[in-house]
Amino acid sequence: MSDLPILKVERLTKTYPTAAGPLTVLHEVSFDLAAGASLAIVGPSGSGKTTLLGLCAGLDRASSGSVTLAGEKLDRLDEDGRARVRNQHIGFVFQNFQLIPTLTALENVLVPIELRGASAAAGDYERDSRDLLKRVGLGDRYDHYPVQLSGGEQQRVALARAFVNRPKILFCDEPTGNLDGDTAQAMVELIFGLNRERGTTLVLVTHDLELAQRCGRVIRFRSGAIVSDMPGSPAP
Repeated sequence: MSDLPILKVERLTKTYPTAAGPLTVLHEVSFDLAAGASLAIVGPSGSGKTTLLGLCAGLDRASSGSVTLAGEKLDRLDEDGRARVRNQHIGFVFQNFQLIPTLTALENVLVPIELRGASAAAGDYERDSRDLLKRVGLGDRYDHYPVQLSGGEQQRVALARAFVNRPKILFCDEPTGNLDGDTAQAMVELIFGLNRERGTTLVLVTHDLELAQRCGRVIRFRSGAIVSDMPGSPAP
């Protein structure tokens, strides 16, 4: 097994132009993450957490510095290249779900497979998608559209979609932010359960400090910089 980190962030900086002048939201952030590890990124709103997550996942380009994910330097790739890396290696759970309203729950889960250029019917993709929807408690909702699902159910579809291509790394942006207490707890157990079962590296942004402590490592952000990097208290 390779000793190289699954994610390597080096002096990552992101600056946006504004009417008042350049606004730096990330300033020379650096850290490594081993394959199979779990990391929480915490900090106040506006501290740069979601920006960092997007850069690590190749959803945006840094102003300077670099991100290496699964051996690929994202800053050297064009948009098509970053899209390929995302499809091959990354799962992403967005806070606002980002389901396609004209597709059923099953069809939404299969979207990453279609984007890969594979037939949804090929291999075991559809069977895996149905199995994942069962795992998240939606085995009787395959043919339902997002408008027919509650917020918690939509979030569970998003989680199944994030795991369908067996990603090496899963990014979660406030995965429980829109959920009630019981649904949020069920979502957390699913995320960490799939993380353990499949050896998927987990990176999540959260305001929930109890959730953050479930990870093996917690990075705290303030004003676009890391102010602490400490072990969490993962459950045995």
